[in-house]
Amino acid sequence: MTDQNIIELIERSRPGLRRGSLLVADAVLADPAFAANTSLAELSARAGVSEPTVLRFCAALGCEGFTQFKLRVAQSLVLGAPMAHSLLTQEDAPSVVATKIFDHTITSLDWTRKALDRGAIDRAVQVLLEARRIEFYGYGASGVVAIDAQQKFPLFGVPCTANQDSHQQLISASMLRPGDAVVAISNTGTTRSLIEVVRVAHERGARVVVITGSDSPIVQFADVTIIVETLENTNIYTPTISRLAALVVIDILSTSVALQRGPAHLAEIQDMKKYLAEKRVSGII
Repeated sequence: MTDQNIIELIERSRPGLRRGSLLVADAVLADPAFAANTSLAELSARAGVSEPTVLRFCAALGCEGFTQFKLRVAQSLVLGAPMAHSLLTQEDAPSVVATKIFDHTITSLDWTRKALDRGAIDRAVQVLLEARRIEFYGYGASGVVAIDAQQKFPLFGVPCTANQDSHQQLISASMLRPGDAVVAISNTGTTRSLIEVVRVAHERGARVVVITGSDSPIVQFADVTIIVETLENTNIYTPTISRLAALVVIDILSTSVALQRGPAHLAEIQDMKKYLAEKRVSGII
């Protein structure tokens, strides 16, 4: 793990840390520059933990001692904006909230970009290019992504549907056949009803693309799995980065499919946008 940005790694690790390690993590995230230049005793005092607790924290991150830990923190500061400023508090003014949310979002999406499997994107685009129709499935925040994908049906070039009701999803999945495609969106990949719908679609012969945050249970029924790793923050005030990252992936897929369909298809899209522009100019909503 020594080639990873350790600030990003600490942010990702926060939800699973014990109390002592969490105190060290928060102290580092609150002031990475201090952590990169301080002593073991000073960092342990600021975090309110013992020196052995700090050393165990460093070891858990793959560091061979406190010196290497400080070096990696310094390298992270050079690599890009740290995640520390994403931690929101009730005392933050709206201007501070704006800065923190923008910074957290940009840094998180950059993490997702670096981790994205380009080969999986290529394979998913091929599935969608060959599809006769595409069904988008998701719940909650992932359901919002599914609806956004359905709105992009002119780019995909085939009929697209987004169902969020579990009964409607099961009905549509049971009617699929070879030549159809499903895009299932679930950050956790553990929603039972969605896994069941994807299983039915797979058994019916439809090809399944899964967009998920990790190697989760839903991928067992996927023909193509797109892992969308995010620096999800469990702070209740933080926006759902997984949703934003999935929206970007949908943009990548829809745009790639449109480009692959060739000049004639792109001309049709341009005509469609021209008609929409004329409605806006004329004041017709």
